[in-house]
Amino acid sequence: MCVDSCKPYLTKFDTNNLKIAVLADIHFQDVYGKFKDLSIGGIKNPKNGKMVTMRTMESQLKSTRIFNENYFALLAALDDLVKKNIKLVLLPGDFLDDGQPIHARGLKKILDDYNQKYGIEFFLITGNHDILQPFVSKGGKKDFLGNKGMPQPIMSHDDMYTSNLEEEHPVIVTEDIKSLGYIGISTIFADFGFSPKKEYVYWETPFSNYNYETYSFEKALENASIRIRKNSSKHYKYGFPDISYLVEPVSGVWLLALDANVYVAHKNSENEVFYPGVGIGYNNLINNKNYLIDWVKKVTQQAKKLNKKLIAFSHYPIVDFNDGAIEHIKNLNISDQMQLERAPKNEVSEAFADAGLKIHFGGHMHINDTGIYKSALGNTIINIQTPSLAAYKPAYKLLTIKTDSVFDIETVIIDDVPRYDELFDLYIEEYTFVKGNKPKSLWNKDILSTKSYNEFANWHLKELVRLRHLTSEWPLGFVDYFTSLSGSELLVMSQGIAVDSLDERLIKIKQNPEKIDLDILKGLKEMDQDLKDFDNWSGFDFIFDLYRYRSADHLATRDIESKRIEQYRFIIDSFLEQEHKVKKVSQKLNQILELMQLFKKFMNGEPSDHIKVNLKTGKVISIN
Repeated sequence: MCVDSCKPYLTKFDTNNLKIAVLADIHFQDVYGKFKDLSIGGIKNPKNGKMVTMRTMESQLKSTRIFNENYFALLAALDDLVKKNIKLVLLPGDFLDDGQPIHARGLKKILDDYNQKYGIEFFLITGNHDILQPFVSKGGKKDFLGNKGMPQPIMSHDDMYTSNLEEEHPVIVTEDIKSLGYIGISTIFADFGFSPKKEYVYWETPFSNYNYETYSFEKALENASIRIRKNSSKHYKYGFPDISYLVEPVSGVWLLALDANVYVAHKNSENEVFYPGVGIGYNNLINNKNYLIDWVKKVTQQAKKLNKKLIAFSHYPIVDFNDGAIEHIKNLNISDQMQLERAPKNEVSEAFADAGLKIHFGGHMHINDTGIYKSALGNTIINIQTPSLAAYKPAYKLLTIKTDSVFDIETVIIDDVPRYDELFDLYIEEYTFVKGNKPKSLWNKDILSTKSYNEFANWHLKELVRLRHLTSEWPLGFVDYFTSLSGSELLVMSQGIAVDSLDERLIKIKQNPEKIDLDILKGLKEMDQDLKDFDNWSGFDFIFDLYRYRSADHLATRDIESKRIEQYRFIIDSFLEQEHKVKKVSQKLNQILELMQLFKKFMNGEPSDHIKVNLKTGKVISIN
């Protein structure tokens, strides 16, 4: 081991109250990157005269992630780490968006700069957007922004896409937009955990042929070869790479990076092999990469023996993140069921808990959440879901090691982002084009009036709900009905639902508003509110705020007026107090009751904003 020779390196870290930042789902795209094989690329940004390669606003408002402004959010987050003097940073996957060379080079340059200037050590592990396929594959998008506000397709191969629409530019072909596989990604980012450094105290993989006592840098370097780091099974006949690793960057702290990507071969109609379903995560791993669980068990036993503080991270959640709401999501019949297939099954949590893992940081879902699972054997694992810098609510996690078993974990919101509006002039040009040529695809221009990145991310979610979630996922008849209701109508409907049908009761109150029930008046008086106060929001706002809670957990309360939250709670409780009295014969009523249950669960999950975690007891306590 290099304990003595590493002393100059270790002095960079304050081992008392050591702080580690976790930045998940950056989805980095280098908006000012240059294509190596093109003399010119992108469009000119009138704000600074630079050439910019960016995606359309329309495309990012229909995506679960922001494509362009997150470039500036990453820089703001890294500058915040510099101010806090944080030297260890974990990136649990989707640090890139589709693993393309142009963006990989751009991210590497940024990470190198912060490493060389400020001594920050970065440790990466891959997600489904970093390595789409295990080997180099075709890539590209048809929704880059071109001149005159028109979409610009950019592809890695000329046989991928034929532009035949008047509303878009001809295709640009560049090798720089292909998707890199394991070899490309692990080579470019070798210095960020994927390969050993002389300065590390220790480094290994699931396939290493040495242990802590026999370790040397030379042995580690030999074992870092991608040719060695492969697993073979009935599903992996020729062996696919696995770039999991364990590193001890500072004496006494072990960081366990788990490559939970699983690639199972399928063939399309043209007999071409492809690997779908990578984003499912650990539910695929249980059957296909079970050796990782054995390795985790070995690592946890060694960490205990050697008195090391073990912190695991990977791209995917290892404990369910739905706050006990899975039943209600299914009953609402939402088409993609809020990505339930990505929620780890109990057998996943059980396996890792019994393997001895105590704490794990995950990403992938772009949500802020704390998940706690206790196995049948009494072992507890805590999963910390890290929000994305490219979605609402943009934030990172800051871990402070207090003792061997007590951690302080804070959620740091990225709100003040210099230059986040640097591309807005180009969006105005796009808006004008869409309005004149594709009015059905028109997005809300108010997003360009935002004053902060957090506000921008909030608008992104709101438009995502309007343009994608409600139109393609929720039951059409129900969502049209519910979003058209006002808050006051929902309040009236929540009272006495066992007496009349919902619509009949609503009609009666509208015809005779002076006959509003005494129980409603009593409830309003207790809240010091009037019926008219409920007219400030609609059923759409209710569902939008449900998504805000889903994404940000308790942090959503910072963006929702406290008066409205009180109104929501009153309506939800009013519906649910009478649920047992109602014979569920109305589909509409059943759906509303399921929605109320869902919202309540999202509002009352485990604390996640600023918490104290005790690994011995498995307890999580809110510090707020």
